[in-house]
Amino acid sequence: MNHPLLVTDCDEVLLHMIVPFTEWLDEAHAIHFDVDNLFHGENGDYRNAMRYRDSGDHVEPEKIWPFLKGFFETEMHRQLPIPGAVEAIGRIGEVADVVVLTNLTDDARDARAKQLLGVGLDLPVYTNQGGKGAVMAGIIDEYKPSITVFVDDLAHQHHSVASEVPGVRQLHFVGEPRVARQIKTPHVAHARIDDWPTASQWIISELTGA
Repeated sequence: MNHPLLVTDCDEVLLHMIVPFTEWLDEAHAIHFDVDNLFHGENGDYRNAMRYRDSGDHVEPEKIWPFLKGFFETEMHRQLPIPGAVEAIGRIGEVADVVVLTNLTDDARDARAKQLLGVGLDLPVYTNQGGKGAVMAGIIDEYKPSITVFVDDLAHQHHSVASEVPGVRQLHFVGEPRVARQIKTPHVAHARIDDWPTASQWIISELTGA
């Protein structure tokens, strides 16, 4: 019998991202990132959140991705685990296969895997750009699991997965409290839990039927 499978996002699920990104923008680029007003609805909008500190002008849209890419190229060491994540993944790994599906460019896969290993998470990493549904379908075809749970903080990723692989059980998880209190849960998610001790119980129950 094939194992159950957990496919989890990384940023704001396993590791903090927005807060260290905000700190780096301020220190290195004199850019203010307004975390507390990032989300208005299901998805965030970086264009409204990033302003130059001196002028107050919005950062040009075409510069946002280069800043994000620069952060992941040089500043991953700033990202610390979401409380309880490492322990929870360890428990889940006793009953299921666990892989990470992260929205980074493919050339960053090894760096992400090394980063996770450094905090105690030795996991296969799959990279993706855009909606995760198609890559999820490929992962499921590869593992052929008995049941799959998907965890992500972004609503549009839950919609993507629901569209491409509707049989997957979906947990909406937002590990950064400053973001969690702003973001709405997509209707396609089967549950919303923002702490790992509780989330791990839900995931294990879904994966094992216990």
